Amino acid sequence: MYPKVILDLVSDLKKLPGIGEKTAERLALHLTNWDDEDLNAFGTHLVELKSKIKYCNVCGLLTDSETCEICSNHNRDQHTIMVVQDSKDVYAIERTENFFGSYHVLGGLIDFSKGIEPKDLNIDSLSKRVKEAKELIIATNGTVEGELTAQYLKTLFQTDTIAITRLGYGLPVGAELKYADQLTLIKAVENRQKY
Repeated sequence: MYPKVILDLVSDLKKLPGIGEKTAERLALHLTNWDDEDLNAFGTHLVELKSKIKYCNVCGLLTDSETCEICSNHNRDQHTIMVVQDSKDVYAIERTENFFGSYHVLGGLIDFSKGIEPKDLNIDSLSKRVKEAKELIIATNGTVEGELTAQYLKTLFQTDTIAITRLGYGLPVGAELKYADQLTLIKAVENRQKY
């Protein structure tokens, strides 16, 4: 039905998260309407994504230079390190414009069911950075894998010289108690603060 080039593009687009057959087809057909300049620029950007993007040699964040903008910014508190699962977490926290420390990207979470062990994560470089840190904020997800990774990091780095903290979990703003799941309510009670 479709030419092979469009079928190949549909197949590629379906590999993206959240893109099914119909959406991939719609996007591929939409791209046929782009002018040559825009389409060539799009292709160039895709090629550059693989050739120019790398991981920061300090924290592991996606960047286009050896050291990311956050690690090379001397106005950031380099003694406070927030440990996250991946680069998306850093971007989400940065959008809040409320954290002025540094980050460390693990590149995943411990998940023995998928064969992901601590040695598979970006922990060795964190060990070097923690020696200079005053606070290590563990900001992994509240999932089983996130909690396992958090506990592992806490055990690994717990000393008298560094404060190890965890992001608070609980009820989202505007939520009603009756609709919250059991784990959310447990975390909300555990993480209660002085009012």
